[in-house]
Amino acid sequence: MFTSVLVANRGEIACRVFRTARRMGIRTIAVYSEADAKALHVREADEAVLIGPAPARESYLDAAKVLAAAKATGAEAIHPGYGFLSENADFAEAVMAAGLVWIGPPPAAIRAMGLKDAAKSLMIAAGVPVTPGYLGEDQSLERLQTEADAIGYPVLIKAVAGGGGKGMRKVERAEDFAAGLASAQREGQASFGDPRVLIEKYITRPRHIEVQVFGDSHGEVVHLYERDCSLQRRHQKVIEEAPAPGMDAATRKAITEAAVRAARAVNYEGAGTIEFIADASDGLKADRIWFMEMNTRLQVEHPVTEAVTGVDLVEWQFRVAAGEPIPLKQADIPLNGWAMEARLYAEDPANGFLPSIGKLEHFVMPERVRVDTGVQRGGAVSQFYDPMIAKLIVHRDTREEAAEALADACAEVEVWPVRTNAGFLVRCLEHPRFVEGDVDTGFIGAEEASLAAAEPSAKTTAAALATIGLRADEALRDAAPSPWTDGLFAFRMNSEPTTPVVLYRDGQRLQAELSGIYREGAPRHSAFDVHLDGEAFQAVGIPAYVFIDGEQVSGADTGDSRVVVFEEGDAFEFTTRLRGAAGGGASDGALRAPMPGKIVATPAKVGDTVTKGQPVVVLEAMKMEHALVAPFDGVVSEIGVSVGDQVAADTVLATVTAGEA
Repeated sequence: MFTSVLVANRGEIACRVFRTARRMGIRTIAVYSEADAKALHVREADEAVLIGPAPARESYLDAAKVLAAAKATGAEAIHPGYGFLSENADFAEAVMAAGLVWIGPPPAAIRAMGLKDAAKSLMIAAGVPVTPGYLGEDQSLERLQTEADAIGYPVLIKAVAGGGGKGMRKVERAEDFAAGLASAQREGQASFGDPRVLIEKYITRPRHIEVQVFGDSHGEVVHLYERDCSLQRRHQKVIEEAPAPGMDAATRKAITEAAVRAARAVNYEGAGTIEFIADASDGLKADRIWFMEMNTRLQVEHPVTEAVTGVDLVEWQFRVAAGEPIPLKQADIPLNGWAMEARLYAEDPANGFLPSIGKLEHFVMPERVRVDTGVQRGGAVSQFYDPMIAKLIVHRDTREEAAEALADACAEVEVWPVRTNAGFLVRCLEHPRFVEGDVDTGFIGAEEASLAAAEPSAKTTAAALATIGLRADEALRDAAPSPWTDGLFAFRMNSEPTTPVVLYRDGQRLQAELSGIYREGAPRHSAFDVHLDGEAFQAVGIPAYVFIDGEQVSGADTGDSRVVVFEEGDAFEFTTRLRGAAGGGASDGALRAPMPGKIVATPAKVGDTVTKGQPVVVLEAMKMEHALVAPFDGVVSEIGVSVGDQVAADTVLATVTAGEA
């Protein structure tokens, strides 16, 4: 076994690999960019090496710099994590040529599975079922159109070198094929330097099911059962689980045996994933599941497999890379209980899932569940890298128990001022269709309107209003004793002490009356009633805590004119005044660029009446288009950019004013 390992990656996967390495007594080495100088993975490593500026192509994707760092630190092995260089066969060869242990599959296997058309041809030869389609050399419009017509619409056009949904287009009708093909080819060329495509039959109710496989240098290949990754948004996985709901023994046997044949066909070693697409229109059936692609690396969702099998997959990677056999025989690998994983992203579901970047001033993760993360309080989410900030993983006896536990864990997430999708995850996990196991890759798209955003409850609004009252009371008590202020908070002559409190949220004015204030206890304790829309809530405050009707309410201490209250994973922001408006007559409707980018569209124009959630400006950043939407019903009063403009982070792109034109 090697005694030191360099992880050619960052964030949560680097921290995850270090955790196993430390347990095994292996020295850990991190590499980092200038943007990650204070990152968690840098602090957790035994040694760390700066390899370049923030852009990944100048640091994490620079193979020569990574190898130089390995040489300088005396690393004996390199673990690529996932993403970046993990599926780069040239890098794998360079690692081995430098005399280092490559913790990954053979370069030939990476190449064999790297192109979708070649991989499918291999699978057909190996007897692995593949989706009906065309993957030939003739890439002319005429041939591709003919093949699509023969397959029958709808069809899916996919870049042969694609991944992550890039270069993928669904075509519903023959007359739309040419335009869809041109779009897929352009994106394939731009993203992968390869415009070639393949065509597949589009499955109307697809399930994304994958099998974890493992091979060693002694010719052994095993599977560790399946995972269901059907809950996706824009082809990006959101919630994964193991095993797959509705999987019977016969179908499991068929899919896992096919996965093992696929791995054997390329003499696979190490951890890999065979991905299948299933037609779930009539439940899971052995003859309706087809090979889609192979990921020649460890997957983001590997923790759910670890949970149900009791296996540390990173340890297996280390042992197999060191020449040892797979630790367990197929018959000895258990399948126990149910595991689920949710990906916590720095994004704002209420604002078109725009990425959210910045410092993590308030960062609280749930306890009693596994949390894989590469950040902590005081850290930052950078514009340069993937916006996933953590994975929450639970393991319970049944699927129902796992879903409930994961929903509870997501509900406990508190992050500010960076926005997250925690509340969105809660709503996905609690949705009746998900609870029943009625999921497919179109679930989120079909239900997104109800999943993306939520309104604060009356209790949360009361907590925000009470917080303002408590702040005022604290300020009075902290002031020097005075006959004009001491004890006069909310004082009224000849009536119960009351005071009005006003807040704003999404341009809406919220007002409550606070009454009946009293103080008791040590060191300080304030309490009063909050009267809001005909309801009365009892608010109790002690330093740093607010209780509404006896239940503690969590919030972020902003120390300014804002109040932030957390509810079921969502962070609701209230302000004490309308901002960005002349005379206070307009709302805080400034749409700011969440990161540097390029303006690619302005769907609205000045004077347009818009509804909450309607796109106003579209920004291209982090290789994706992001729609900045109206935060409330109103009128577009200003658009300060034009199509083609390059903008800096926090630039005001447009302003929406509450009211009607």
